[in-house]
Amino acid sequence: MSSAEAKRASFARRAESLVERKYIVNTDKSGELTVTVQGDLTQQEKRAVFITVHDLGCNHNSFQEFVNSPCMTEIKERSCFIHIDVPGHADNAEALPDSFNFPSLQMLGEDLVTVLDFLHVKYVMGLGEGAGANVLARFGLAHPTRVLGLILINATGSAASVLQSFKTKFIQWNNDDIAQSAESFLMYHKFGHVMEQLVGDNPDKEKIVTEYQKRLRSSLNSKNVGLYVKAFMNRKDLTLKGCKVDVILITGMLSPYASMVEKLHRDIEKEKVTMLKIERAGDVLADAPAKVAQSILLFCKGQGLLTSVVMPGVDRGRAFSTSSGSFDGTNGTRRLSRGISMEDYDKPNIRRLSIINNEIKK
Repeated sequence: MSSAEAKRASFARRAESLVERKYIVNTDKSGELTVTVQGDLTQQEKRAVFITVHDLGCNHNSFQEFVNSPCMTEIKERSCFIHIDVPGHADNAEALPDSFNFPSLQMLGEDLVTVLDFLHVKYVMGLGEGAGANVLARFGLAHPTRVLGLILINATGSAASVLQSFKTKFIQWNNDDIAQSAESFLMYHKFGHVMEQLVGDNPDKEKIVTEYQKRLRSSLNSKNVGLYVKAFMNRKDLTLKGCKVDVILITGMLSPYASMVEKLHRDIEKEKVTMLKIERAGDVLADAPAKVAQSILLFCKGQGLLTSVVMPGVDRGRAFSTSSGSFDGTNGTRRLSRGISMEDYDKPNIRRLSIINNEIKK
């Protein structure tokens, strides 16, 4: 590929990554889900496709901001992102009616396949945080043939303790203004005990905290946030034993849930799971986005995705110029030839899912 052709391809990928569409998807158990698609899904055969589910006290904007950060540029330009807002969590959403039965985390996880079917997406990489990580883990367990891997940030496997449930029982969740008790709980959930420490070395720590509080008070409906918190507190134990997809667990050493992530890690077959603990970080997406992005890239490469994205510090020309251009069917690896395009090289290697489907048919 000539230099001019490479530039044109780069501009095209950049334009595709800026495409954004919103959908309302009706599900069997979870009601209406607001879905924001970032990137051009018509190019999904040549892209990595991620599905994201947000944590308590936020919505899809938390992941969209991370995806738009400079450290994610090359990944974003070669990917599509399906961002899920759990019921009632779109910006400026109305309060859910009293008759609405807010879904459990299990129901939300099982219903995500409806979103994939609606968008005609075959396979996804799961990316979730906190309560959203729990939801995506349940999705991966329920529908392993639709998942290439799971990237779980601050995932909790244990049910809530009696003390945790008691602390949230008396929190007020109003329709409009968020109560101080509710804000304090969500601030702890996201940042932990000591605010000065839990934003680590990030020079924008005050801005991060201020922006989070601003959204709690203005963009999100407090009653609906409370329903998601209640679903999180009523979660059942989650075990990933027997999980058919590869998992990476990410947590910050300063996160209030670090010990719970470590416990979840101990209970999984080690050949299926990777653990990343980031020092001096609590909210890892804000405190250490570059480290998270690098971990996502390494994990995706291990699943046969984003193979044309070169790791930082590696010369792109040297990495690809000597490749021979063959596909090794014995182990599913792929080599880049001088004549193959970056788009073809980025096509997902889904051999593992083919094996799973064949086993099911037998």
